[in-house]
Amino acid sequence: MTSTLQDTATTPTDGGVPELTHWIAGRPAPGGSGILGDVTDPATGAVTARVPFASAGEVVDAVAAAKAAFPAWRDTSLSARTRILFRFRELLDGRADELAAVITAEHGKVLSDAAGEVARGQEVVEFACGMPHLLKGSATENASTGVDVHSVRQPLGVVGIISPFNFPAMVPMWFFPIAIAAGNTVVLKPSEKVPSAALWMAELWREAGLPDGVFNVVNGDKVAVDGLLTSPDVKSISFVGSTPVARYIHETGTAAGKRVQALGGAKNHMVVLPDADLDLAADQAVNAGFGSAGERCMAISAVVAVGDVADGLVERIRTRAEGLRTGDGRRDPDMGPLVTRAAQERVSGYVEAGEREGASIVVDGRDVAPDADGQGFFVGPTLLDHVGTDMSVYTDEIFGPVLSVVRVDTYEQAVDLINANPYGNGTAIFTRDGGAARRFQNEVEVGMIGVNVPVPVPMAYYSFGGWKNSLFGDTHAHGTEGVHFFTRGKVVTTRWPDPSERGLDLGFPRNG
Repeated sequence: MTSTLQDTATTPTDGGVPELTHWIAGRPAPGGSGILGDVTDPATGAVTARVPFASAGEVVDAVAAAKAAFPAWRDTSLSARTRILFRFRELLDGRADELAAVITAEHGKVLSDAAGEVARGQEVVEFACGMPHLLKGSATENASTGVDVHSVRQPLGVVGIISPFNFPAMVPMWFFPIAIAAGNTVVLKPSEKVPSAALWMAELWREAGLPDGVFNVVNGDKVAVDGLLTSPDVKSISFVGSTPVARYIHETGTAAGKRVQALGGAKNHMVVLPDADLDLAADQAVNAGFGSAGERCMAISAVVAVGDVADGLVERIRTRAEGLRTGDGRRDPDMGPLVTRAAQERVSGYVEAGEREGASIVVDGRDVAPDADGQGFFVGPTLLDHVGTDMSVYTDEIFGPVLSVVRVDTYEQAVDLINANPYGNGTAIFTRDGGAARRFQNEVEVGMIGVNVPVPVPMAYYSFGGWKNSLFGDTHAHGTEGVHFFTRGKVVTTRWPDPSERGLDLGFPRNG
């Protein structure tokens, strides 16, 4: 590939912007439904491309391509599959900045943040390169007299991945490297807001030598999603997005007999105890609350100040937030825009509601003056204090750069607050007290916990996933749980009897 997406954009439409494609059976597939969605540059508000929305028939075509490719890919040796994974890894490592630029152009996050996203996705690729070890079964010789038993894990077949707008590269890479290395074939449905990263990675897979049909991309909306959920040839669904959609994905997919992991929304708390280093806590609250304009499922959105630390903590966060630079992510600011105009309006509406319901606005990002051209979708860092647990800024997942401070008197009240919340994705505690930290990690009902770490995203060899309304299904993403999700177990019992052992015995087999 000599230029980004050179094969996945057709001639400009009447509006003067290129029309993207799907990726089916190893090549670009122009959309045939006639329905197009706008892809915008969030920093300027300009439409930069149009993406085709797949028809039900086009989803069938993509699934058929994946199904046709599965037998040969399943039977390809682990060594050969792993060599392609390593090749993909090397190509991605050499061109990570190019993928980061693709992400920034459509999502808006700053280039350094986009590069971090690519790096974290790359960790899962590297984990999947160890698939020969991860797929090892077990064996028992002479489990019963003359009987040997061994176990194997085999791929499912065609797997569907439905990924969100906020991590166009990392979230798909939570799933597809493991699925492909284990011998499955993939149909990826990226967010229609940020389609180009998926198409870029499809081209990279082709350059790495992946056979046609093993990795496919269909763009679109609910039609494409429902096509994957109801297809009898799709064996599993991996999803990351909002809780209402995650619940729908889980209910619909499991009703169709599929294995489903559906990761939903979050309301992540950061507890600051009286003994904490307040400067460290303020730094990390700002980093975790405003990074990527708050458009992270692991973003801190509620700071729980315990005891008398609130005033000092709020002042420290205020001074740091007011010093942040907001602008076009390609101009090296601290924070970029939100992904769409609708997101900008929604976040601003929550700030207005918080003020109306009695919260104190310490830093107001609604009138930010960004370093950007055009009419981008900006809301600056926003800090609210004296937030009550009945306010919408606390109860709802805002998904924007809004940090709410909730004041409580005791550690016990902080834990009760977290455990009463319907979400359970990530949480953090800031303290110098090891006993308090140990008690916290044991008592909170949350899937991922940080001790003086505000965004506790696990390494690729551990699993990512929340509790309660943050996860539907019982299997987390990547790590060994990901390997088990994309494979099925078999146990083989073998005996090579001597001819003298022939005879009839209708009793239930006994081991002996």
